Amino acid sequence: MRDISLRALDILSEADTIAAEDTRNSAHLLNYHGISGKRLLALHQHNERSAAEKIINLLAQGESVALITDAGTPAVSDPGALLVEAVQAAGFKVIPIPGANAAVAALSAAGMATPHFLFYGFLPNKSAARRKELQTLVEYPYTSVFYEAPHRILECVADLFNVFGGDREIVFAREITKLFENIHRCQLHEATEWLNSDPNNLRGEFVLLISAAQERNEGLSAEVEQVLSILLEELPLKQAVQLAVKITGVARNELYQRALFLKASA
Repeated sequence: MRDISLRALDILSEADTIAAEDTRNSAHLLNYHGISGKRLLALHQHNERSAAEKIINLLAQGESVALITDAGTPAVSDPGALLVEAVQAAGFKVIPIPGANAAVAALSAAGMATPHFLFYGFLPNKSAARRKELQTLVEYPYTSVFYEAPHRILECVADLFNVFGGDREIVFAREITKLFENIHRCQLHEATEWLNSDPNNLRGEFVLLISAAQERNEGLSAEVEQVLSILLEELPLKQAVQLAVKITGVARNELYQRALFLKASA
């Protein structure tokens, strides 16, 4: 309740209408901070477009509207992006109020020193689609940040292990800022055992952080590496790889994986 800025409380106190992901949850927040008498308007993933029309009408009448979500920042793996787009297209101003964000909070306590991170958010629900997405990230030299729900956590971790391998580090940041907050760091080959070691480890909302890929170059000679680097400076990745295959004779998959790494590093 208290992870909210003074500026945010000022805005909520001054707004004519407050659009909320769940008006019941937001009512608790407002009551806790002594904000009363506000018109609440539901805006969630199932009604965002129609709610956006109502909000634009209110703005056209000169009213101010604040947007909040149940936990976290609107439009960051939460409803709000469609509304922001519609409001801006209608010619009205959108002002961001910095606030709670689980990904950034988890990163600050993860102890992963990589200077860059990739925020992915929620992975696909189905295992096949999830693995396909993870394959596109496996060579990136960034800490990868995912959100996951408790009922999918075991399946998700199994896919992370199969795609990233057991030696990568994973940080489980569970229930960030809530009563049962827990942060645990281990290698991916230890992750499932840790999850199953206590039923409480499977509960709550998760932020998952995976350590960055380590640079690998065992299979490429210095000459092949130089050819690929030069081509990547001048051509799109796909064309650079195709041409490098013709010049060097090295397997496309090996060159493609290396090109992904070089491109991401650059």
